Amino acid sequence: MPGLSMAESGGGRDFPAKLTLQVFICTIIAAFGGLMFGYDIGISGGVTSMDDFLEKFFPAVYLKKHEAREDNYCKYDNQFLQLFTSSLYLAAIVSSFIASFFCKKFGRKPTIQAASIFFLAGAVLNAAAVDLGMLIAGRLCLGVGVGFGNQRRWMQAVPLFISEIAPAKYRGGLNICFQLLITIGILIANLINYATSKVHPYGWRISLGGAAAPAIILAIGSLAIMETPTSLLERGKNEEALRVLRKIRGVENVDKEYSEILNAIELAKQVKHPYRNLMSRSNRPQLICGTVLQFFQQFTGINVVMFYAPSFLSILLEERYLLIEACLQMLVAQSIMGRILAVHLKSTNIMPGGSAKLVVILICVFVSGFAWSWGPLGWLIPSEIFPLETRSAGFFFAVSMNMFCTFLVAQAFLTMLCHMRSGIFFFFAAWIVVMGIFAIFFLPETKGIPIDEMNERVWKKHWFWKRYYKGSEINKRRQEIQDKPEEESLE
Repeated sequence: MPGLSMAESGGGRDFPAKLTLQVFICTIIAAFGGLMFGYDIGISGGVTSMDDFLEKFFPAVYLKKHEAREDNYCKYDNQFLQLFTSSLYLAAIVSSFIASFFCKKFGRKPTIQAASIFFLAGAVLNAAAVDLGMLIAGRLCLGVGVGFGNQRRWMQAVPLFISEIAPAKYRGGLNICFQLLITIGILIANLINYATSKVHPYGWRISLGGAAAPAIILAIGSLAIMETPTSLLERGKNEEALRVLRKIRGVENVDKEYSEILNAIELAKQVKHPYRNLMSRSNRPQLICGTVLQFFQQFTGINVVMFYAPSFLSILLEERYLLIEACLQMLVAQSIMGRILAVHLKSTNIMPGGSAKLVVILICVFVSGFAWSWGPLGWLIPSEIFPLETRSAGFFFAVSMNMFCTFLVAQAFLTMLCHMRSGIFFFFAAWIVVMGIFAIFFLPETKGIPIDEMNERVWKKHWFWKRYYKGSEINKRRQEIQDKPEEESLE
């Protein structure tokens, strides 16, 4: 079972600690994993629209794109072009299984280094690709990098590392560095794509090869970072863990924090069958909410829209109401975009300039709604709703659901666009309505609730989910009654 971070232990105490230079440097270096991931998100969409790239690897798409009579909605309908994007996520799902064992056996630091090596290999293969097979192989390597960088939780080897070395009161702020670099990576990718689209015939090679830069920085920089105390304790290196903890905290008095980390690890080891426990009736509310959130997150349509927006507003407002507001914002934007395309974009015409500009504005409105709500909260909420005994297993299911839906949407979207035309926007808008209803009636507010008190204060009091605990409570009382005579007789 992979390690349990202090963020997961539920203690939340403010132990003596300083924000040391070592913690700051480790955070910045590790956060370059976010830059790698963000760069890949931003770069693929731009590259697939470059004529030189299409002509070399997808000549059929290139011909359709420049055929005057070709349907606007079907120009990019090609299964292999969709595979170029979706193959990364398929590889990430498979490799995450291997990475979880790798992380447990060797630690967080080697896992981050492995992720950077796979990313570097993928960038080199993509930049040097001479055929479609080599191109897909590069994407698969990038997917393995994502799987190793994200093992056990989506993008989690890096955030887990940051959470475990950061003092409790600075943990949220330092983890924002990771999210910030994802956004910066997307921005950089779009700027590079804009510049390289004018470089013929190898501009796409520069764009795809650019992923090597953050991978190299992370690979070299990771040599300077230290392993986390949690990971060291998991592997029995107690003295080294104590020494590292004192160094990253900047104080000598770390005994209480050390004891709590050790206690959390011991509790985690006692859980022998987390996946079996996850399927019990009393754990279904968290499992359903955690996985359904990931499904909805992808079926907003965000992965078919080029996104760029900061995600920091999510830490200021109540999570549930933010999700509901964002649903309304995204619903309006999606519906208006669908209407504009239905009226102004036919099979072979060019959309009027004014309508095209309005669509761009609506995309920004849609993306901003996602970026401060369903984007970050879709990961934050599942990370805090599961009880200790099923936390790793539960989040793994949530992660797998997200990656599977990402693969599904990426692989099917261009075909759906060809057949559904402007109706594709109303398809995603309908899902936004469903997810808004889910957030209103079935998703409880978890902000500010200690992790270990989540069951008692949230799930057992929710109007719908409380029914899943009635049976378990009765069985618990029955067992207590049965055990009582034995205890009395012993006395």
